Amino acid sequence: MTKHIIWDWNGTLFHDIDAVVGATNEVFKSYQLAPLTADGFRAVYTRPIWLAYERMLGRPLNEGEWEALDVGFHEHYFRLSAACGLAEGALATLASWTGTQSLCSMAPHSHLVPIVESFGITGHFNRVDGLVGATGGEKAAHMAAHIEALDVEPREVLVIGDSVDDGIAARHVGARAVLYTGGMTSRADLEATGLPVVDTLAEAIAHI
Repeated sequence: MTKHIIWDWNGTLFHDIDAVVGATNEVFKSYQLAPLTADGFRAVYTRPIWLAYERMLGRPLNEGEWEALDVGFHEHYFRLSAACGLAEGALATLASWTGTQSLCSMAPHSHLVPIVESFGITGHFNRVDGLVGATGGEKAAHMAAHIEALDVEPREVLVIGDSVDDGIAARHVGARAVLYTGGMTSRADLEATGLPVVDTLAEAIAHI
């Protein structure tokens, strides 16, 4: 029985695909690559992020290249994401759940907390965890630490996210997961996980 929902932020509750694609295109301008569309980005997206960048370039990243690209991406992303809003139905979906909820994101914690607060939704969550330290990696260890801090039973948790990595992280901790198509990952890649795939956040809640 599901008692707790762990939400992903970027691409799930926060509809920021345009900012992600825009920032990626900005940071790769000097590489003379054709600009990506949202679907083009979804075709190369994976975690760790540096593997997505290697897919785009068709070669391994050089020493120090990932760090420079990551810094550049975040500079553009923070600017562009100011124009982004919550996903369709996010407010209603958060309000509809009568159990407990939390937020576990791979976004930098110092950026995540104020932007969540800016939408007036912090009160829905009994914990909000972004990353402290390096970004771009995989979510499993971060999810495990989040669940440990919550003191909930993983079998009673439903993870709702927009990436294959969210599904992997849920399986890592022994939780269930539903994957949402409104973010960074193609439907085909989400369906390949064997997990339920939905097109709206309301549908995700229905899987409880």
